[in-house]
Amino acid sequence: MHERHIVEAPVSTARLRDLEAALEESLKGKPELVRLSIVCLLARGHLLLEDVPGVGKTTLAQALARCVGGRFHRLQFTADMLPSDVVGVTVYSAQTGQFEFKPGPVFTNFLLADEINRTTPKTQSALLEAMNELQVTVDGRSHRLEPPFMVIATQNPVEHHGTYPLPESQLDRFLLRLHIGYPDWESEREIVRGALSQDERVHTVVMGTEEILRLQETAGQVRVDDALVDYMLAIVERTRKHEGLALGVSPRGAQALYRATQALAMVEGREYAIPDDVKRLVLPAFAHRLVVNTRYAPVQRASVAASRILEEILTEVDVPL
Repeated sequence: MHERHIVEAPVSTARLRDLEAALEESLKGKPELVRLSIVCLLARGHLLLEDVPGVGKTTLAQALARCVGGRFHRLQFTADMLPSDVVGVTVYSAQTGQFEFKPGPVFTNFLLADEINRTTPKTQSALLEAMNELQVTVDGRSHRLEPPFMVIATQNPVEHHGTYPLPESQLDRFLLRLHIGYPDWESEREIVRGALSQDERVHTVVMGTEEILRLQETAGQVRVDDALVDYMLAIVERTRKHEGLALGVSPRGAQALYRATQALAMVEGREYAIPDDVKRLVLPAFAHRLVVNTRYAPVQRASVAASRILEEILTEVDVPL
């Protein structure tokens, strides 16, 4: 009856467990963070990692990109970086007598945008078209990017010195925003003991880009009942009407939650999504998309306030049976 929705759970789940195990070798004691990073990849999304320096943001981004075969570029964003440093530039060739396009680092499968909020909004915006439409336009000509394409951006909290807060339009392009946090005692002991050999660690390629594309296609076939979609939309509607929010979740945000829910169900080994999948993803999928009223919370605490509002909304919306 539901043949087109069948998910090859045993095979997919086994392969994804291998990927999880490889990532957990790089980021100790953070299994939920690792799992949600894989969810973001399978949902064809982009990932924003936000936390204080030194907790493993770049480590996770590098490990995720390198455990999955494909081309990888790392860009260290700085205040003097230009958009052409990201997307590329058209230059005149004396040999051919014509202008030629020189692709920038964005032409890859995995782009690590390290400390993205240390560059200016003008340069940040150079990624918008690539993240949304899988192409870039330079001098009036569009150039396609090869899938899979994923931006893994890291940023320090906005109250740190020398940072430029990402505009709402940029934040809305990230499927999930995750916070790493400090490791537990035992995990940090492992990190400290392994610090000397960390530079020599080689990330094993667990699967290639063709397999990732197949898994992304499979994730899109996971069943989501209409009642569950209505549950998602009820949460979205509450964010648009909450007195503490100046800006609620956009339709793009609702789509992001839907795709992430499908991917999480698949990673969990199920052919169907459940309400707990939605609850688990609401904060990482929605919190960064909300704009908190300044009278409700100071700018420095807006992120915390957004999470609290979402938690409040989750207790108010009826969960489908």
